[in-house]
This record gives sequence, structure tokens and C-alpha cells, in this order.
Amino acid sequence: VQLQAFGGGLVQAGGSLRLSCTASGSIFSIVAMGWYRQAPGKQRGLVALITSGGTTNYAGSVKGRFTISRDNAKNTVYLQMDSLKPEDTAVYYCNAYIKRPLISDYTNYWGQGTLVTVSS
Repeated sequence: VQLQAFGGGLVQAGGSLRLSCTASGSIFSIVAMGWYRQAPGKQRGLVALITSGGTTNYAGSVKGRFTISRDNAKNTVYLQMDSLKPEDTAVYYCNAYIKRPLISDYTNYWGQGTLVTVSS
């Protein structure tokens, strides 16, 4: 199973970016997909999460500015980031909780990370 993320880049404060991440490989089902971020010198933390049923959860710092969505048919999760602030600068990692065929347990998978830089 692989997660491939796209969409990072440099943007001015107040601007927008859209991240996408697609899971591929031997997948039976995906319980949840989400985005985490890690800024220099800080621990990785949750940005937003969405379940297969569409339930969402956001970090308080991004509520009202970021929107997570998901295309279950494409195994893809999106993160629309609006009103970006310099403090949103970080490497953003895609995450998915996946069940593979013939494997009873679920496994947590991570994408390679994509850098988002917000200039002031």
C-alpha cells in the first residue's frame, strides 16, 4: 500500500492551497484518512481527519479555514486550506487507516510528506 500526496508549495498569507492524497495497492477498505503536519522543531500533530462515513475532526487552529473531503471511490483525500497563516508552514503528511484483503488487522500508513510554506 502506498500513499502519494500532492499540492504543497509556497503561498502568501491569506492565500489558499489544496492538498490531495491517493492510496493505492492492495486495499480492502479504508476506515479513515487524514492529514498531519510537522513544523520545524515541533512534534507531528493532527490537522484533520475524515472517516469513510464522512465524519470529520479538525485541529482547533484550522477550524473554519481548512476543509477535509474524501472520494471513497478513488481512495483519495483532499485538504482545502484557505486563509493560510505563516504558522501553517509545515510538512504535511497524509495518513490512512487501512484494512488489506485477507489481513484481519488494520494498519496505519503514511505518505511521504509535502511542504507547505506560507510567507508573511
